[in-house]
Amino acid sequence: MSWLPRSPKARRRLWVAAAVAPVLALAVGLSLWAMSDGVTYFFSPSEATVEKAPTGRNVRLGGLVEAGSVERHGADVVFSVTDNAASTKVIFHGDLPDLFREGQGIVAQGAFLPDRTFKAEQVLAKHDETYMPREVADRLKEKGEWRPEDGAADGKASATPSSMGSRL
Repeated sequence: MSWLPRSPKARRRLWVAAAVAPVLALAVGLSLWAMSDGVTYFFSPSEATVEKAPTGRNVRLGGLVEAGSVERHGADVVFSVTDNAASTKVIFHGDLPDLFREGQGIVAQGAFLPDRTFKAEQVLAKHDETYMPREVADRLKEKGEWRPEDGAADGKASATPSSMGSRL
């Protein structure tokens, strides 16, 4: 056994390292595999293909609420989200955010049904006139559809002394 070190201490260290390495590799592999279920991907309606966003996979869908598409049926709300290249029908059961309206940027979290309708578990709406979720703004900029009002081209609301009111 010429490949083993001659020193008993060094030989013991080699055996310990040889035993620990596979256990450590297995632990890292299992951790990464377990975390893959916690990842939620973001898609715009034109990017949400069957290959990228398969049926039943939890994803986020973002875009603008299409004008004239909001229908309320009791606690259920059906509306369409668009990025001006494609449109996706969204079904949501529950209370929508107070700021939800047509033409507004939203992000819905849920899964696609077999008919490619999006079943949302949560709907998030922008919080003021100048804010749009960064992911939605980036996708609209890529498509050439982003037209910022008031110069808020970075997708962030600016806090000015007049907008902060009594918090100063």
